[in-house]
Amino acid sequence: MTYPFDPAFRAEIGARCAAFPRVTYGGADMKHSAVTICLVDAEDGSGETAFLLTRRTPTLRSHAGQWALPGGRCDPGETLQQAALRELHEELGLPLDPVHVLGVLDDYVTRSGYAIAPVVAWLDDAKVLQPNPDEVASVHRFRFDELARDEAVELLTIPESDRPVLRLYIGDSQVHAPTAALVYQLRELMAGRVTRVDGFEQPVFAWK
Repeated sequence: MTYPFDPAFRAEIGARCAAFPRVTYGGADMKHSAVTICLVDAEDGSGETAFLLTRRTPTLRSHAGQWALPGGRCDPGETLQQAALRELHEELGLPLDPVHVLGVLDDYVTRSGYAIAPVVAWLDDAKVLQPNPDEVASVHRFRFDELARDEAVELLTIPESDRPVLRLYIGDSQVHAPTAALVYQLRELMAGRVTRVDGFEQPVFAWK
């Protein structure tokens, strides 16, 4: 299966995101955050669609050195889209206009009490990337056609939970939920499937 980075594929994914039956989670004690799954040209000569994933700096107070989508906690009065695009600009220097947002997928509730909303956006030109060194150690492009392989997905059992831990093999790297869950749901949607991901567990090291 291929995912060409072209206007036709953007329109197709945009339509699927717009029609997606999103599941949300609320509650007075729930903290809301938003991340951006930013779709870009793989820029490796393949013409394929990729997404941007960051490696967090080792000096951050939480989840240091881990793989992450650009994003963070919503400020008071912000919409999910506003928060996601603000964080994208702060972390990667990308001033993305709201017209490039394709949709929002399911909230994923973390062990630390956050409801993370993945905002899917399309960026025609990512050459203006300017990662913030205080938060981002490196930025990577991972192709969806590689993520679509059966062997890219693994479910693990752990004694601490009845839910399986979701692990994705992307390139030479391993990515776990919550990031893996958010990307996996878009992977499924690209294949024409609506797949819920709230049944996937995080590894124990990501519980805090």
